[in-house]
Amino acid sequence: MVRVAIIGQGYVASIFAVGLERIKAGELGYYGVPLANELPIKVEDIQIVVSYDVDKTKIGLPLSEIVQRYWKGNVPESLQEIYVRKGVHLRSLRNLPIEATGLEDEMTLKEAVDHLVEEWKKYKVEVFLNVPTTEAFVPFGKLDELEKAIKENNKDRLTATQVYAYAAAQYAKEVGGAAFINAIPTLIANDPAFVELAKENNLVIFGDDGATGATPLTADILGHLAQRNRHVLDIAQFNIGGNTDFLALTDKERNKSKEYTKSSVVEDILGYDAPHFIKPTGYLEPLGDKKFIAMHIEYISFNGAHDELIITGRINDSPALAGLLVDLARLGKMAVERKAFGTVYEVNAFYMKNPGPREAKNIPRIIAYEKLRQWAGLPPRYL
Repeated sequence: MVRVAIIGQGYVASIFAVGLERIKAGELGYYGVPLANELPIKVEDIQIVVSYDVDKTKIGLPLSEIVQRYWKGNVPESLQEIYVRKGVHLRSLRNLPIEATGLEDEMTLKEAVDHLVEEWKKYKVEVFLNVPTTEAFVPFGKLDELEKAIKENNKDRLTATQVYAYAAAQYAKEVGGAAFINAIPTLIANDPAFVELAKENNLVIFGDDGATGATPLTADILGHLAQRNRHVLDIAQFNIGGNTDFLALTDKERNKSKEYTKSSVVEDILGYDAPHFIKPTGYLEPLGDKKFIAMHIEYISFNGAHDELIITGRINDSPALAGLLVDLARLGKMAVERKAFGTVYEVNAFYMKNPGPREAKNIPRIIAYEKLRQWAGLPPRYL
């Protein structure tokens, strides 16, 4: 069994919850779950035990009611037994048409951390899935600076994800181990402060920012061109969507956070920083969760030939990430059992846009996939 806590009960988390329960009910196969049922821990072994949000209209309600805002099909009855609890927001919903309330509105951050740790003990959480709205953030770098911010109740310095990751470490220290999956751009697996904290407190961190659509495809295409010694002249890649996360990305600072994790792939794979424009660029409500992606790559081939690749697509944003979370929850528990505390590059390299630790590099996903399988103890597939 893998006992999971969800942080941020929005589109991704709701699709994850519905899809997981439908698999358990035999309504779905494993499409969209990269390792399907190859792991020793099966998909059916995942159990959501609690969820956190800061939207006033969600707190206190069962998941069965919340997911209906994002999923129009039949809602599994099992989701009636899981309730959304109040979390931490720290301005994470600013400029959005949502009224937020958080634990920090009624207590200090240290008290909020202690409150969460006690709740998590009650639910016996093993894995935390962090999927709130994209934040504007500043990494810490040094553990003492992080601990100082918590101690001094510095609500302007910390983000919600940073507080949750800190709390998860305190919890892991008390119970002997846990895993924190950071699927948004805030640097956790790439912040030495959090990696050091995790190593000292029996916490596994996977991160940062789940790689779901155009970014892993870009990585593989760039790998293809690099392996054939074609010189990339320029890259343009953009996404437009209509869900809450794209609305949040209309905020300049949040957009900058996302742009960083998406752009890190270029120099890592090519070995040089080709001119590029890779970022989420707009919000168009009618698109809903099915985002529009476009990519243009210009490069030089043999004898000075100039070639171009032009790719467009429509991708359901939330299911793409939700399927990865099914793997990451199980891999998180496996990592805890192996005492692989800190962060695990072999997992991050395949599932994340900005794989930690900080000194790590993006690699073509087909290579990352084989490294992942080797780490998980699975036979090679393409080698």
